[in-house]
Amino acid sequence: MINADPQELAKFSDLAHRWWDLDSEFKPLHQINPLRLDWISGQCPLAGKAVLDVGCGGGILTDSMARRGARVLGIDLATKALKVAQLHALEAGTEGVDYREIAVEALAIEQPASFDVVTCMEMLEHVPDPASVVQALATLVKPDGWVFLSTLNRNFKSFIQAIVGAEYLLKMLPVGTHEYARFLRPSELAQFCRNAGMDVQASRGLGYNPLTQRYSLGSNTDVNYMLACRRPSERQ
Repeated sequence: MINADPQELAKFSDLAHRWWDLDSEFKPLHQINPLRLDWISGQCPLAGKAVLDVGCGGGILTDSMARRGARVLGIDLATKALKVAQLHALEAGTEGVDYREIAVEALAIEQPASFDVVTCMEMLEHVPDPASVVQALATLVKPDGWVFLSTLNRNFKSFIQAIVGAEYLLKMLPVGTHEYARFLRPSELAQFCRNAGMDVQASRGLGYNPLTQRYSLGSNTDVNYMLACRRPSERQ
């Protein structure tokens, strides 16, 4: 069994041709990408690192990490999105980036402890078993390596902002993009990480101001948040 929801894959495949349209449904991802990229590279400089981007979609983060000097593999199960990512890398002349259609659990069996940095952004809320994904991430990263995750908190505020506000009122995202029951509290995600043998190092919240239409990073993790984890060295 592949840990993926066919309806979720179909949804993102149908929108694949719009991944690199800055005014499309993926505009929020383009807007938050510099923030999350800077936060990741601030925790672990990317130049020269072997990086895996899980659930890469059309390659927005994948491409930008390669441009920071990393050697990046982006993986996803949405075929059309991967083709868009490959085409963009070719057209943009991005070096050091490759894409592959494979489940993260399968790659973990194939290439354990192979990456200095592993990222999994805006994906966990779209899969049936997020704990399985987190375990695979921990398997794929090298000892002393970093794992970065982002997802949506599960509470009334996030329901109002991420679903009612973003999908129905502000029309920032297509209706049905998110399913509230799949949101994860930071405590739940942190427990998944600890169960997988990783230590949580830092967290960061991502906020949006509808008046200025700007995103910012802060300490408030009520809605969208990121976690930085490390796999302890084998000496420990």
